[in-house]
Amino acid sequence: MDIFIEKFTQNFIQDNRWKYLLNGLGVTLQVTFLALIIGIVVGFIIAAIRSTYELNGTCKIPNAICKVYITIIRGTPVVVQLLIIYYVIFAAVDIDKVIVAVFAFGINSSAYVAEIFRSGIMSIDKGQFEAGRSLGFNYVQTMRHIIMPQAFKNVLPALGNEFIVLLKETSVAGYIALQDLTKGGDIIRSRTYEPFMPLIAVALIYLIMVMIFQTLVNRMERRLRSGDR
Repeated sequence: MDIFIEKFTQNFIQDNRWKYLLNGLGVTLQVTFLALIIGIVVGFIIAAIRSTYELNGTCKIPNAICKVYITIIRGTPVVVQLLIIYYVIFAAVDIDKVIVAVFAFGINSSAYVAEIFRSGIMSIDKGQFEAGRSLGFNYVQTMRHIIMPQAFKNVLPALGNEFIVLLKETSVAGYIALQDLTKGGDIIRSRTYEPFMPLIAVALIYLIMVMIFQTLVNRMERRLRSGDR
């Protein structure tokens, strides 16, 4: 027990090293939330273009561009995308690493969110479109007032799970020297030469956050199911 207290003090109490984890946690959550917003906005636009093409055959060229975009983003590792964006695209620009990380993870998330939204839209019965036409709605109005509310309700749990995945993916942000939660634990390890406690602490913090968000997603799913009864 004395050894544990000594190691704990060395890793977290001395020189206020716990602040590396606290500050890193703040950066991780900031990047995750902002990247998710970008992912939802861009993903929704892509999903709207792709579903429009599949439903009525319009937007052929934008749909082809979106398909290439999704294929590239989903087919390459997120850490490679992060490095390309930081060391190639923004190489000549003095830019905050948080902004780079938000942009990179947001772009990556958008490809997955787009497919989530598209599957939600395509899961709506085609009779709903006919119902919209019978009410005098055009295609855009039908999508806005009838299709999208139902599709969003269907994909909400999947979006929650995408947030959890995104939260864990941000752990690679240290590749561009961004001091996130994982990097904070690695800094402590480099100062104390004790890898066990700081890395386990990082893992536990991620685990607790994932369990909290997973609980929220599960509650959301139960509410949606109860609302369908």
